[in-house]
Parts: sequence; C-alpha cells; structure tokens
Amino acid sequence: MEVRLSNMVAAKAISDAVRTSLGPRGMDKMIQTSKGEVIITNDGATILKSIQALHPAAKMLVDLSAAQDIEAGDGTTSVVVLAGSLLGAAEKMLQKGMHPTVIAESFLKASAKAVEYLEELSTPIDLKDKSALLRAATTSLNSKIVSQYSSTLAPIAVQAVTRLITPTSSNVDLRDIRIVKKVGGTIEDTELVEGVVLNQNVVVAAGGLTRIEKAKIGIIQFQLSAPKPDMDNTVIINDYRQMDKVIKEGRQYLLNICKKIKKANCNVLLIQKSILRDAVDDTSLTFLKRLNILVVKDVERDEIEFLSKSLGCKPIADIEAFTEDKLGYADLIEETNVNDIKVVRVTGVKNPGRTVSILATGSNSLVLEESERSLHDALCVVRCLVKKRALIAGGGAPEIHISRLLSQYAHTLKGMEAYCFQAYADALEVIPTTLAENAGLNPIAIVTELRNRHALGERNAGINVRKGLISNILEEDVVQPLLVSTSAIELSTETVCLLLKIDDYVQAR
Repeated sequence: MEVRLSNMVAAKAISDAVRTSLGPRGMDKMIQTSKGEVIITNDGATILKSIQALHPAAKMLVDLSAAQDIEAGDGTTSVVVLAGSLLGAAEKMLQKGMHPTVIAESFLKASAKAVEYLEELSTPIDLKDKSALLRAATTSLNSKIVSQYSSTLAPIAVQAVTRLITPTSSNVDLRDIRIVKKVGGTIEDTELVEGVVLNQNVVVAAGGLTRIEKAKIGIIQFQLSAPKPDMDNTVIINDYRQMDKVIKEGRQYLLNICKKIKKANCNVLLIQKSILRDAVDDTSLTFLKRLNILVVKDVERDEIEFLSKSLGCKPIADIEAFTEDKLGYADLIEETNVNDIKVVRVTGVKNPGRTVSILATGSNSLVLEESERSLHDALCVVRCLVKKRALIAGGGAPEIHISRLLSQYAHTLKGMEAYCFQAYADALEVIPTTLAENAGLNPIAIVTELRNRHALGERNAGINVRKGLISNILEEDVVQPLLVSTSAIELSTETVCLLLKIDDYVQAR
C-alpha cells in the first residue's frame, strides 16, 4: 500500500505541475536547460521532457505525454491532467478498501464506454472541406503563446498537410514537412514556400554565385579537399621543389574533380557536412567559381534524404559515379535577402517529390522555437483529421457530456463496478474545472452551470474562456479532432491501471 501511495503522490505532483498551463488562458513555463538555454512554452510534452523526474512513477507520466505527442500531437497537457485526476479518484477508492484489480478493470471498461460516447458525439468531415481543418488548427494554436498569429499559421499548417495527402491516404509523414527557422522579421512573415528552402547559405567566400537559372543540382557526399590518410602521419620535405610539387599535385587533384562535376552539366552543388576533413576548401571553391557552379556546403546528413526527395536527385558518394542522370532540375535557385534574412530558395523543380518547406521567422530565437512547436502541433491536429476524419467540440463540452452519460450508466450497474464508474465520471470533470480555474473564473459555478446546460440537452455547451461564460462552443469554432480526445482517454486510463497494479518496488543492482 505504501508503494502505491508513493507512486500516486509522485504522479499527481507531475500532473499538478502542468495543470496550470492547460487551455487558452493557461500560464507559460520558463525552462532553463542544462546548457543554460532558456525555453518559454506551455506545450505539455515540451515541459515534461525538460523535467528531470527521478521517481519511476513520475517518469511514466512523462512517457505518457510523449506517447500522446506521437499518437495525436496535441492534448499532451490534457492527458497528464486527466491521469492525475483518475489517480486521485482511485486513491479515494483504495482508502475505502476496494481491490486495485477491480478498480483497474472497471476503469478500462469505463474508458471503452467513454470512447463510444465520444464517437457518437463527433461529426464526420471531408478533407476537401478546408474550413473545418482550419477551425481545428486555429483552436490548437489559440492555446499557445503565439495565439495572436493563428490567422497566419493555421492556413500554412492546413495547406502543408493537404499537399501531402492523396484521396486514399490514412496518415501523413510529418518528416516530409520541413520547417526552416531563420531569426529576423516577425512571425507574420512565416510562409509556405513553393519549392524548397535550404537551411544553409550560399558560399560566397571565393566570390561565388548567388543566383542560377535552369539549375542542375547535384548532392555530393564526398569531399572537395586534398585527400588525407586515415592514420596520423608526417611527411618531411627538405627541398622547395618537392614542396611545389605537393601543392601542384593537390591543385591538379581538385581541378580534375571540379572538371568532372562540370562535365556532367552540374551548376549547383550541395555538399554534405564532413567530420574527418574539410568538406570543401578555398582552392576548390575558386575552381568551382571559375566553372560557374553555385556551392552550398554543410548540408546535414539527416537533410540529404529530404532534399533528394524534394529536388528529384540522387545523392552521389563518389566522383566516378557523378553522372547527369543523378542530377535534379529546377528553373531557379537564388539567395534572397528579405528583412536581413538570407534564404536560399529553389523554385520550379521539374519532378518534385511530395514534400513541403515552411520558412518560419521570428524576432528572436525564443519566439522562433515556440512558433515552431506551435506549428508542429497544428500540423499534428490536421494529421489527426486525416487519420480519423471526425471533429468534436472543445471547451470541456465532450468531457462533461461523457461524465453525464457514464453517471447514468453507473446507475444500471451493481456493486463495486457502479462505484468505480461513478468515480471515473467525476474524475473527467477535471478538464472543464481546470479550464475555468486557469481563466480566473469560479470553477464550481461554471461546472455546475455546464452540467445543468447538458442536462437540458445542450450537447455542445462548453466554457467560452474569452467571454467567461457558457455558450455553444461549435458556434465559437472551438473544435478538436476526435483522435486527440479518444487517444487522451485511452492512454491516461491505461497508465493509471498500470500504476494501480504495481504493489512493490524492487531496485535491481
């Protein structure tokens, strides 16, 4: 019993830590990382990732939030708050002497029933209906720090995901959407780019080009610098003629490589970052400049796959394999300078893959990081609608609706199970209560009024946080994907049942 209580206290402490950041009026957390960087956010998954939880039960809640982030991408705070509330309900029943297995089994049944009620409440949507997708993305962004820019970011998220889907697709790989962050300008300058944006800038050290029309793009994974042996070695030269010979040989080696690149009609070169030796040195840059080849260096290894997919070219690992059929074609590649932001854009790609590039801007890195996290959540919300094409109301309406129906269902049951169902139903009310608390409203009055409205048959009545009263939440366009709520209920219940069934704690050596 002691272990169980200690687990519950630890898990509830984590839940209370993020509880204040739920909803559009939620507070933000300032996190200082071990490197001394500062993050300001109210995204549940980001906050919990940064909390160094030592207690194993607390770690389970951190994992729970990460699981919700992977499954739905949004609702990471709600899922932890819900788990904390369910643990509180379970604790009260344990003190009455009920068996943990009975509680766990009843909770699982109740969660299955709750998901059933949610599906009845939801309204199916068509992916062609852009306004429904926009409403869901805007609702997700409204609870973020960058909420005043939701009119800019929501359409970008919707366009990005809808470009990737086919009529038959049941999921979207968010790795095909790349967000390139540049400090400068404001969040309003964030845009969806036709074509591809590169993280790196053009190399202009040797007077290199910054604009090429009818570009033929090659991605290379070998180095354009004098070869080095793997072992440490020293060459002793005691004659200046030998010195000249070494330098000449080096230049000739590089010139041959550059000529081979030009021979394949390549005029834009993306060079992968190298660890062992310089990816490209000044000599080869001079040669490439004379051959009218635009150079971008320090392309990260994990970007290669995205770029080769987007530009329709193949990465080349050896100069002997450098042939024209491996190149990608584009109408224009140029480095533009807007609001002091240097950006390399590739437009008019001949045979592009299904990928999207978003250029995110912000006045400083704190805002920019948060803008990227918020965009990611909005993209996830639209992806949820591709996975499960249904919407439900937000603002605490679905939780109160399920809570009411579960209470009614509990009256038809007998014995311990009826108790557990009733406790589960009451625990669900934590979401509307917290929403009201965070908005500075009276939680008891608001939740009582909300119950009353639902009892009178207003299924979509929810808390309108901006006006501080109860209204039909669908008319206010506060909607969320069905998947976010169902996955939050299922995941939090599973975690609580897992914690309930633990009765001892053994530390292995």
